[in-house]
Amino acid sequence: MQFDTKIAVVIRTDLEAWQKLNVASFLTSGIAAAFPECIGDPYEDGSGTQYLPLIGQPILIYGADRAALTRALERALARNVKPALYTEDMFKTVHDAANRAAVKAVARADLNLVGLALRAERKVVDKILDGLKFHA
Repeated sequence: MQFDTKIAVVIRTDLEAWQKLNVASFLTSGIAAAFPECIGDPYEDGSGTQYLPLIGQPILIYGADRAALTRALERALARNVKPALYTEDMFKTVHDAANRAAVKAVARADLNLVGLALRAERKVVDKILDGLKFHA
């Protein structure tokens, strides 16, 4: 099935494995919150046990260094695509309000990005992430 939109997560490649998983989880929650229409129907197994719904389209995961993340952020904003972001400072916080404060304390040019997620038209996402490879 071909979707009109693409969901992509870009994660800095030099992170520890647990950090990558943490960043991916938080970033995809941003996509789900901003685009409730991308959430599918609840699941049910053959025994009738019900489960929560998931995002209903593939999520592509890319790897990048800090410079490539910054470039992707600038490209997204230039195309009026609002991304979810995760910064290295957020690893030091323990709740959502502290995360927002950590981001607000730093000018955009100085953000130490470790991850971005975005959802937009396929061609727009391709232009934003041009040159990036899937995470290995």
